[in-house]
Amino acid sequence: MPFIRHNAAPHTAAPAEADSLAVLARRLASPDAGVRRGAAAALGTVPGAVGLLLAALDGEPEQAVRSALVDALGRIASGESVAALAECLRSEDTWLRNAAIDVLRGLPEQVAGAIAHLLADWDRDVRILAVGILDTLRHERLEEWLLQLVEADGDVNVCGAALDVLAEVASQAAHGPVTRVMERFQEEPYIAFAGKLVLERLEG
Repeated sequence: MPFIRHNAAPHTAAPAEADSLAVLARRLASPDAGVRRGAAAALGTVPGAVGLLLAALDGEPEQAVRSALVDALGRIASGESVAALAECLRSEDTWLRNAAIDVLRGLPEQVAGAIAHLLADWDRDVRILAVGILDTLRHERLEEWLLQLVEADGDVNVCGAALDVLAEVASQAAHGPVTRVMERFQEEPYIAFAGKLVLERLEG
């Protein structure tokens, strides 16, 4: 089941908002990229525009317009828009994945409700990308999420990514989990290296 379905029901537009959506939807279909970009920017203030922005993003050929569409999802900053951005982590489009990560990093409180799902995702690559969001998120639960990951995740690459971030933020609470993940992956040189960096931080 796609991640986006775990979140709150989509926003229902009020009549005045629906009128605005209709106008901006027509502008998003304009042959003029500048008009489409302006419409995308305007939709960043309309909570009910998430579906429209996603549909436009799917077929938009111009990079500047695509950037405006992703930025608009971030400015809406609702549970629905955060879920939509999180779903972009599954995209085959490298630019879109990175753009979504950049926007999500700027929404620490909103992302907090989604991060647990991302860190437990069936797709290893999504879990690694979620750690990339945590890298600069600086949420008060950051270390807690990372320690849960190194304790429970069975993928060496995911654990290695988590250790990289822990090397910057770990407290004494990390000592046990880091020691255990090093024991669990004792044949993996990178885990030994990254884990040692975390422990050295604690000893310093």
